[in-house]
Amino acid sequence: MAIFQSILTLLLVAVFLLQVSRRLAIPYPTMLATAGLAVAALPWAPEISIDPKLVMALFIAPAILDAAYDFPPRAIRRYWLPLFALVVVAVLLTTAAVAWVGVAVGGLPMAAAVALGAIVAPPDAAAAAAILNRPSLPRSTATVLKGESLLNDAVALFIFGVALRMTQTGDSILHELPQLAFAIPGGLLLGFVMARTAIAITPFLAGTLGGIVFQFLVTFSTWIVADRLGLSTILAVVVAAMTVARRAGDSLSASDRLHSNAVWSIVVFVLNVLAFLFVGLQARGIVQDLSRDELRHAVGFASLVLAVVIVVRIAWMLVYNRLAQPAYRWIGMTAPTLAQGVVASWCGMRGMVTLAAALALPAAFPHRSLVLLTALGVVLGTLVLQGLLLEPLIRLLRFPVDHTFDEKLLRARRVLLDAAIDSLPESDDATVHAMRMLFRAERAEPNPASNEKMSRADHIRLDVIRKQRDMLDTMRRSQEIDDETFRALLKELDLSELAARRREGIDLTDD
Repeated sequence: MAIFQSILTLLLVAVFLLQVSRRLAIPYPTMLATAGLAVAALPWAPEISIDPKLVMALFIAPAILDAAYDFPPRAIRRYWLPLFALVVVAVLLTTAAVAWVGVAVGGLPMAAAVALGAIVAPPDAAAAAAILNRPSLPRSTATVLKGESLLNDAVALFIFGVALRMTQTGDSILHELPQLAFAIPGGLLLGFVMARTAIAITPFLAGTLGGIVFQFLVTFSTWIVADRLGLSTILAVVVAAMTVARRAGDSLSASDRLHSNAVWSIVVFVLNVLAFLFVGLQARGIVQDLSRDELRHAVGFASLVLAVVIVVRIAWMLVYNRLAQPAYRWIGMTAPTLAQGVVASWCGMRGMVTLAAALALPAAFPHRSLVLLTALGVVLGTLVLQGLLLEPLIRLLRFPVDHTFDEKLLRARRVLLDAAIDSLPESDDATVHAMRMLFRAERAEPNPASNEKMSRADHIRLDVIRKQRDMLDTMRRSQEIDDETFRALLKELDLSELAARRREGIDLTDD
C-alpha cells in the first residue's frame, strides 16, 4: 500500500508541475526530477527492489518506440553527418571521459567505469521537447537533437550491455566481438520482421481496444525476443517503430490513431513519473546506509562526473561546429552556425534512459550504490542546470523565427484542398456547392508568419459548436431528450470540435 500511496502522490504532484512547466517554459522532467526525490523522502515511502531486466523492458521500450514512431527515416539520411558526430563520437567521448574519472577518482573497475560512462552518455530530447518544437529554434537543429536522442540510446545501451556482461563474466572485449558482430544486423532484421507481422495482424483488430493493447504486446515482445537472442534491443524497437509508422496510414483508422496517440502519451508520461520515483526510493535507501565520509565522496564524485559530462559535450560540439564547415560545403549542405552549435552543446539533459539503465544494474554490480547515485546526480544536475537555462539561452541567441515547416505544411495542405475541390462533381446541387465554398475558404489560409494555428473557418466552427453545446445542455435539463440521446449527440459535437482543432495537435505535455 505504501508504494501505491507514493505513486499516487507523485502523480498528483506531476499533474500540478506539468501545468506550471507549460506556463513557465521549463521542461517538465526538470520539475519532475526534484518532485520524485521529494516524494521518495516522505516518511511512508517504502523500500523497493525491481528486476533489472524488467526495468529495461518496462521503462525504455515504450519510450523508444514512441520517439522512433515520430522520427522520419529520411532525416537520418539527410542529417547523417551531425547525427554521426552526436550519436557515435559524442557518446564515445563522454563514455571514455567518465570511465577515466571512474577509474582514477571513483576507484571503479574498468568495466564498471565504462558501464557508468554509457549510463550517463545519452541525452534525452524529451526533456526539452516543448522548447525544441518552438519556431524560435531552427528546425534542422531540433530535428538533429531529436534524432540524436533516439539513436544515441542504441549506441550507449549497446556499450552498457557489453560492459555489464564483462563485469558479470570477467571476459575481455575480444570474447564479446562475435556476439557484437551479430547483435546489430540481427536487431535490425528482427525489428523489421516483427513490424511486418504486426502490420499484417493489425487490420483484424481495427476499431477495438485489443488493437491498442496489441501495440504494447508487439513493443515488449520485440524487446524481449531481441534480449533473449542477444541482439540489439534498441535497434530492434527503433526499426519496428519506423517500419510500422510508414504504413500507419494504411493499417490504422482515424479513430484508432487518435486513441493510440493519447494512450501512448499517457503511458510514456506515467513511466517517466515512475522512473524518477523508483530511482529516488533506491537513492534514499543508499544514502541512509552510507557514512558521512562515504556520502561526501559520492557527492563529490557525482559532481565531478556531472562537470565532465557537460564540458565534454560543449567542447566536442564547438570543435565539431568549426571543423565540419568544409565538409558541409563539400556535400552541398548548409553548415550550422556557431549559435546552433552552442544550443546543441547545451541540450545535454539526461532523463529516462539514464534512470532506467541505472535501475537495471544488478545487486552484485561493483560499486552499484556509487554508480546509481552518480547517475541520479547527473540527471538532476543536467535537468536543473541546463533545463532551466535552455530557454533563456535560445532567447539570448536571437534566432530568426523558422517558418519552413509552416510553409511546407501550407503548400501541402493547399494541394490536398485543390484535390478535394477537383474531386467534387460539376453540379448545381446545394450540398456540393456548400462543400466547394467550404474548401475554398479553407484554402484561403493566412500566411504562416501570422502564427494562426486555425483558419477563420475553424474559428467559426468552434463558435457554432459552443452554441450547439449550450442548446444540447438546455434540452437535457428540460428533459426534451434522454441521457442516451444526449451522449450520442455529445460525441458528434466532440468529433466536430476535434476536426476544428485538428491543427493544434494533441501533445498532452506541450503548450
